[in-house]
Amino acid sequence: MNAFSSGQGALSQESAPIYEALQQYKSMRVVPFDVPGHKQGRGNPELTEFLGKACLSVDVNSMKPLDNLSHPVSVIRDAEILAAQAFGAAHAFFIVNGTTAAVQAMILSVCHPGDEIILPRNVHKSAIAALVLCGAVPVYVNPGVDTELGIPLGMAIADVEKAILAHPEAKAVMVNNPTYYGVCSNLRAIVDLAHSHGMKVLVDEAHGTHFYFNEHLPVSAMAAGADLASVSMHKTGGSLTQSSFLLAGPGEREGYLLQILNLTQTTSASYLLMSSLDLSRRNLALHGEEIFGNVIRLAQYARDEINGIGGYYAFSKERVNGDTIFDFDTTKLSVFTRSIGLAGIEVYDLLRDEYGIQVEFGDLGNFLAVISVGDREREIERLVSALAEIKRRYSKDPAGLFDHEYIHPQVCMTPQKAFYANKEPSRLTESAGRICTDSIMCYPPGIPIIAPGELVTQEIIDYIIYAKAKGCFLTGTEDPNAEIIGVVKE
Repeated sequence: MNAFSSGQGALSQESAPIYEALQQYKSMRVVPFDVPGHKQGRGNPELTEFLGKACLSVDVNSMKPLDNLSHPVSVIRDAEILAAQAFGAAHAFFIVNGTTAAVQAMILSVCHPGDEIILPRNVHKSAIAALVLCGAVPVYVNPGVDTELGIPLGMAIADVEKAILAHPEAKAVMVNNPTYYGVCSNLRAIVDLAHSHGMKVLVDEAHGTHFYFNEHLPVSAMAAGADLASVSMHKTGGSLTQSSFLLAGPGEREGYLLQILNLTQTTSASYLLMSSLDLSRRNLALHGEEIFGNVIRLAQYARDEINGIGGYYAFSKERVNGDTIFDFDTTKLSVFTRSIGLAGIEVYDLLRDEYGIQVEFGDLGNFLAVISVGDREREIERLVSALAEIKRRYSKDPAGLFDHEYIHPQVCMTPQKAFYANKEPSRLTESAGRICTDSIMCYPPGIPIIAPGELVTQEIIDYIIYAKAKGCFLTGTEDPNAEIIGVVKE
């Protein structure tokens, strides 16, 4: 066993094996003749001053005492075992390529070229990219739509069952849980239904880290019996940006999942990211119930105050309908803005530019403010005050605003076939009736308005033009201005 390993028999949630190994490494005052080239910050004083000597002193390369993420056998292995225990999983994998890598690993591990996978169309772009990589065939289940708020919801059980019965050879069902807005599907029922037909369940749980650490929140993927889940620890769990977990149930082959991850994940894993995962896991395992109890309280306080302003609607569990909104993540501060005559993205921009407040994202009718482990009442009060002033200064007649965020796609070919097809550029305004080869989306949230293989319609064109006019940041096209898109050559 490695000298820095705590040993599996001695593991405790109070331990942080990677962090402890890095501390020991620092105490040894090792002379580095390996990468990275900044040599503990000495080679780049400006960077050292900016990030701090303590940070750069542990920005190190894989070595025997510190283990290797591509084939963990000591301290990283110990840290992953502790993470699996904390999240109630059979296996956990540290991810340093963002939750994108975890989402793609889930799909690549269950789908071969030509295999079908059932999934909601409002998936993150990482899932569409995985279909391009592996050649799987999507069977889209259109999510429900809240006609008042204009937002996509979860998947109805009847729609999932219909897709399963129509595609009995599908390998898996993928679920967003929760959505960006906090909407949860009936995850237990979907798991039971899929498993009864021999299909695996993959859960994009990017926004649900906290579900594992407070009993008053919706059910987590692992507790619901899902086979795989991708968890953005950095979003609500307190770790550094780009650090995440892939969680696996007892039926998954740990070694095979690692091989799949190694297809796309870096061989130069950042110890800054891994130690942040290690320390954040320890923090949540020991204090998560209290931490997220406070987050729930802060979010409800914010909703009450915002709804008291009038015009805005900070929605919550009152939207639950037992199916497409089976449950709601009460830590999410999702706010409907169209009633004051402003798109969500316009409020998003005003908050940042006029009031120095950065919320997570704005779409055409809503904005989302993420409340998590680092928030306090004083920040909530500043947000509420800014929203009251925005209403007073900028509200107007809501006539003419777009009233929905989701457009049902018309799928003409698989994402892989379209992405690699002979393509040609087309002006967006002249592309109706053509098959798109790009993923075009507002980022965040990174859910494609149109994906490779889907038909460009006038409704989609109008939506994209409107989103651009309102200030949404469009990505996915070769053209940086999103005025020219790729289409299949005729």
